[in-house]
Amino acid sequence: ALFTAHGEVVQAAEMLYKKAILVARGSFRPVTRATVDMLECAHAEFINEPQVQGEKIVVLTEMTLKNLAEGGVIEHRDFLDRVDTLAALGQNVLISDYGEFHRLAGYLFRCTRKMIGLVMGVPTLQELFEEKYYTDLGGGILESFGRLFKNDLKLYVYPFKNPMTERVETADDLHVAAHLRHLHAYLKERGCLHSLPDYSAECLPIFAGEVLAKIRAGDHSWEPQVPAAVTRLIKERRLFGYTD
Repeated sequence: ALFTAHGEVVQAAEMLYKKAILVARGSFRPVTRATVDMLECAHAEFINEPQVQGEKIVVLTEMTLKNLAEGGVIEHRDFLDRVDTLAALGQNVLISDYGEFHRLAGYLFRCTRKMIGLVMGVPTLQELFEEKYYTDLGGGILESFGRLFKNDLKLYVYPFKNPMTERVETADDLHVAAHLRHLHAYLKERGCLHSLPDYSAECLPIFAGEVLAKIRAGDHSWEPQVPAAVTRLIKERRLFGYTD
């Protein structure tokens, strides 16, 4: 299902047909200033790609049914609330059942042959290099990456500030298993991994899970970490367990 920023449900394939597509995947529970900064940084880089010049661009925030479930149960009201908070920021929202990135990419490849950008943080990129997620594929991680990067697709990676070391980690210095280092180096050399520059350093310490915990605990220090429009919506509709 694809919801426009105006709250309308449209046919995803029609909206994405022959468009350059930039997608940020997440749970958005709630959407934070870090999320907005990540998407803005990626968009600034995406529109300057030579393959995107002169093309129509669709920007999407995307949630999988896996990310919508809590305790194994999908709360439809909860995910519609998340759609509304994203719409308050002018974002289109795609709801999919593609848990794996290569499956999401496969769907997008069927909609367009134009360039596709996937936006993610360093922790998500780290998970992409975990082989345990590909045991259902005969070719393992190589098959997954082959499907993911078979067309004109690039990962735009937002940095991560390690709370233990205070060090800012990027896609370039990702820690991967020894036997996967050449794969990581190959993807960097091919231009498939792009570390996002010009990010807001003050947004790096913001994590959605911590913000959600503060909302539920009645700790109002979460408010500066969330866009103003989303803060208003959370308070007005008492979303995510918010109480006065």
